[in-house]
Amino acid sequence: ARLDGGLLIGIDQDPSALARAEVALAEMGGRFILKRANFADLEDVVRPLVPEGVDGILFDLGVSSLQLDEAERGFTYRADAPLDMRMDPEEAVTAADLVNTLSEDELARILREYGEEPFARRIARFLVEARARSPITKTGELVDIVKAAIPARYRRRGGHPARRTFQALRIAVNDELTRLETALEQAIRLLRPGGRLAVISFHSLEDRRVKEAFRRAVYGPESTAPYSGAPRPTYRLLLRKPVTPTPEEVARNPRARSAKLRALERVT
Repeated sequence: ARLDGGLLIGIDQDPSALARAEVALAEMGGRFILKRANFADLEDVVRPLVPEGVDGILFDLGVSSLQLDEAERGFTYRADAPLDMRMDPEEAVTAADLVNTLSEDELARILREYGEEPFARRIARFLVEARARSPITKTGELVDIVKAAIPARYRRRGGHPARRTFQALRIAVNDELTRLETALEQAIRLLRPGGRLAVISFHSLEDRRVKEAFRRAVYGPESTAPYSGAPRPTYRLLLRKPVTPTPEEVARNPRARSAKLRALERVT
C-alpha cells in the first residue's frame, strides 16, 4: 500500500530475517518479493524481475539487532554460545573454524585489518596457545582469551575488550567487505534515472568503502581525492556529509550510535 503501485524486492541471506519480513510486509499490504540471497548477487536477483532498473535501493549493513539478540548465533560477546557468526547458517565456515585453524599470522592480520585491534598480534598468539590445549568452541571462551591477552589498563577503555575481535571474525566469516564492494557496484548500475541508493553503515571499514564507491561513481574511476574535482553528469551525491543519529535516537537505540547514512542519485 505504501509503495503506491510499486514493487518491493527484499534480499537477505538469513532465512529467519526473511520469515519476519514476510509477516511484517503482509500486514502492510502492497506488492513484494523476498529472495534468499547475498546482496553481492543483487543483479542476478533484480534484473530478471525489473530489467529496466530500479528507483530506490537501501542497504542496511552488518549484523542486525535480532541476530545479536539470538545468543545461539554466536555474534554477541555478552552471552556464552557456540562460536558461529554465520549470517547464512548454510555457509560452511564458522568463527570457530577460523580461530582453530588459521595461523597466528593470519589471525593477527584479520584482527588488525577487520577489527582495527591494536593488540592483534598478542590476541592471535593467545588464541594459538589456547587452542593447543583444547579447541575454542564457545563465545565465552573467546572473550576470556581476549581479556587475558589485553593488558589490564587497556581493558577498561573503549567499550568491551572483545568488541573488535568479534567484529573482525564476523567480517571474515561472512566476507562482508568484499561482498559490500561488489554489491555497491551492482546497486549503482541498477539505478534508473532519478533512482537513489542509500546505505547505512555501522563502522569505519564499511563507511570507507561506501564513500569510495560513491566518489568513483560521481567523479570517475580514477578519482582519488574524496569528493573533489569536476563531477560527471551521471550521478550526484545527495549528502555531502553522512547523516548520523541524534542524541535522542541514540538514547532510544544505543546500537545506532555509530550509524552513518550516505546517499547517491542517478541523474541521467
